[in-house]
Amino acid sequence: MSSTRTSWGGSRSYESSADQAGRHSGRRFAGWCAGLVLAGVSVVVGCRAADIDGTTPVPQLLAFLPWLLVPTGIALALSLLARWWTGLVWCVVVLGLLAWYIEPYGKTDEPGGPPVAELRVLTSNVEFGRATDALIATVRREKPDIVFVQECEYACAAALKRDLDHPYRQAVEADGSHGSAILSRFPLRGTAGVRGTMGMPGAVADVRGHAVRLQLAHPMPPLPGQVDLWRRELGALRDFAAGPGSPVILAGDFNASQDHAAFRGILDTGLRDAARLGGEDRTPSWPSRTAPALGTQIDHVLVSPDFSASRARFLGLADTDHRALVVDVSLHGR
Repeated sequence: MSSTRTSWGGSRSYESSADQAGRHSGRRFAGWCAGLVLAGVSVVVGCRAADIDGTTPVPQLLAFLPWLLVPTGIALALSLLARWWTGLVWCVVVLGLLAWYIEPYGKTDEPGGPPVAELRVLTSNVEFGRATDALIATVRREKPDIVFVQECEYACAAALKRDLDHPYRQAVEADGSHGSAILSRFPLRGTAGVRGTMGMPGAVADVRGHAVRLQLAHPMPPLPGQVDLWRRELGALRDFAAGPGSPVILAGDFNASQDHAAFRGILDTGLRDAARLGGEDRTPSWPSRTAPALGTQIDHVLVSPDFSASRARFLGLADTDHRALVVDVSLHGR
């Protein structure tokens, strides 16, 4: 009997040691996974904190900065599982930084002068002209005074001219994604616009006797190998925004969100994001297939401090990967 008890106890001891080894191995694996996830997220958050966009894949990931809460939360759970206390502190720091940077960026103060004109502005990327019919129906329903259209190729431009009653327009006529247009109910005087790979026309609108500078934005996206080009073209838009002149509306597909340093540089010139003023500061506009549940806001209407915004809405259009943005703004006197 004594021998049997010894043998059984030895078996229990052996199983206990094996279980402990397995648990230790599992915790170590969970710790490694948490560390890898945290390292990747920390690089992106670090670039945001340093006010730089970095190189691929950082600019692409910065567009989805709020969604980095998900992998950070997973890393927190893994750190708890691994009993990795350093990792827990690391997670808390990263979560704190993410919460800080998710806050809307830019100024929101109201203009001091009385309102002198009210207008509705709509911007839409029609994805190589495929959403032209949907845009025409939306414009007829929403009745915007000024429309900024990106990726409006030849057929799109002809359809807008034929089917919409906006008498004034300034366009870069081109094929594919290179064509763009500004449509207006107010008289327009064409300007040189901003030079870019894709068309970015500009104009000056006479809004009830007040000159308003209009500029369409459509810089190249931050694709791998083209981040420097994307940064340069956003820089050119920043130079436009920083230039002297009358009240400004800068609108379009910026291929950038408020989490990109290059876009914040435009806001730092003093322009306000009308979507934020209208209470839609983090509403995704792209990709439309997953928005508003998942996505990023890269379509913007930016206005100078001469404007206030009372309402902003993102609208789904068929056959394009972007949601349209329509805002109601008021021009104030000085």
